[in-house]
Amino acid sequence: MKDQLRRIRHKLLVMSGKGGVGKSSVAAYLALGLSQRGHRVGLLDADLHGPSIPNILGISGMFQVDEEKNLVPHKLHENLEVVSIQCLLEDPDSAVIWRGPVKHGVIRQFVSEVQWGDLDYLVIDCPPGTGDEPLSVAQVIPDAHAVIVTTPQEVALSDVRKSINFCRKVHLPILGLVENMNGLVCPHCGESIPLFGSEGGKRTAERMNVPFLGSLPFEPSVVEAGDSGTPLLGNSDTPSSFLEKLDQLLSTVQERCSPPLPEEKTEETAYKDQKEVPPMEKESFKVAVPTANGLLCNHFGHCERFAVVRVQEGRIVSLEELTPPPHEPGVLPRWISELGVSLVIAGGMGQRAIGLFQERGVRVITGAPPLDPATLVNSYLQGTLVTGANVCDH
Repeated sequence: MKDQLRRIRHKLLVMSGKGGVGKSSVAAYLALGLSQRGHRVGLLDADLHGPSIPNILGISGMFQVDEEKNLVPHKLHENLEVVSIQCLLEDPDSAVIWRGPVKHGVIRQFVSEVQWGDLDYLVIDCPPGTGDEPLSVAQVIPDAHAVIVTTPQEVALSDVRKSINFCRKVHLPILGLVENMNGLVCPHCGESIPLFGSEGGKRTAERMNVPFLGSLPFEPSVVEAGDSGTPLLGNSDTPSSFLEKLDQLLSTVQERCSPPLPEEKTEETAYKDQKEVPPMEKESFKVAVPTANGLLCNHFGHCERFAVVRVQEGRIVSLEELTPPPHEPGVLPRWISELGVSLVIAGGMGQRAIGLFQERGVRVITGAPPLDPATLVNSYLQGTLVTGANVCDH
């Protein structure tokens, strides 16, 4: 799992509070648009009960399996590969009747046992709501970012607010909100008709303090193209209003995923508010790193495991993986200090927890990049660890 995730630069979870808002279409056109801009893109259809990505993109047939028994994604074109549960069903009309644990296992397999290779983006289309599938993605891919889709009317926006609160509860960073079906451009006069209201998504984004990524118009030809499996992108018949809005959306997504690097800084040190961390002067000490899937977990209090690394005379002499006690206020600082840890390297941590560690004489470094514990500790020992902003300061 961690080897696969390490090869995927950006992971985008496309979700919505309710059905019928065009979430799968947004996911498909995000993947198509990013791939046509020269990025290597994977599109994972995590809607296990109602997969629609294959129909939208005109994909049919079963998966191939490589020599190592990994699934080979359907290659839509050179830069875009697709995986969907529908490509494992002999009859596409078969009903998938699974409970939560089985769905969680399948989503793990769709990440770890698929021949994804090196990707710039993995776009994940989740079913509507805040149930098993988005929760599984948040647990399996701890550095995923949510792209939340809505339409302008209040009945959709009320459910979108639930999605935003879901992301905050499971500590899933929100890339931003997309307003779909913003308006229908009249084919006769060219005026926009607000079929479902106007700018409700933008107002909700402002009210809920999340970025607004942009809007897409209601376009009947996009609906027809999705039904026929012939997406419009790159087609000369694609309406200019849709292309213009989609282009703006793609640019915004790219900017938020890859902010401009500071001058004379390399990609490896591209972290906000960068600072080099000087190592401790002790000859022997222990370092604790919260992890998920073998990599540093951004959210200290909700990690799966802790790597406790013992350092002696400037080098790592042992690394032990431990399961933390249940997360309650004050428990983790006490548990970690009782292990004899002198330093915690984290992505994010609340100020209260930092204060509790300091009271016990444990140094805390936040804003570390999502790397494996050994790499982080070695970088720290060599004086080359570069950190950024505290990503979970609450």
